[in-house]
Amino acid sequence: MQRLSTGWIGALTGISLAMLAVAQSGAEAAVTRSEYCSRLGLQLDGAIQTKAKPGASAGEIAEATALQDKANRFCAERKQAQGIRTYANALKLLGVTPVDLNQ
Repeated sequence: MQRLSTGWIGALTGISLAMLAVAQSGAEAAVTRSEYCSRLGLQLDGAIQTKAKPGASAGEIAEATALQDKANRFCAERKQAQGIRTYANALKLLGVTPVDLNQ
């Protein structure tokens, strides 16, 4: 009888460890909104620098910079969803596709 219960405890422990490993790997893959704000901010910085070269519309760059300031405030005030949308709008204004969360 004792062998049977020891076997079950070992099996349950193994299953629990396997489930824990899967849960942790999924958690590491998720990107937080704060991280996404940072990624989009860096992408927008690069896009503005690229577009600032001759031939780019000064009005678009000015508007994108204003949206960037607004997005920075949103992200700093823990309004990341609004900040992410604002960054995405600024990037689209410059003709750049925002980075994907899953990359």
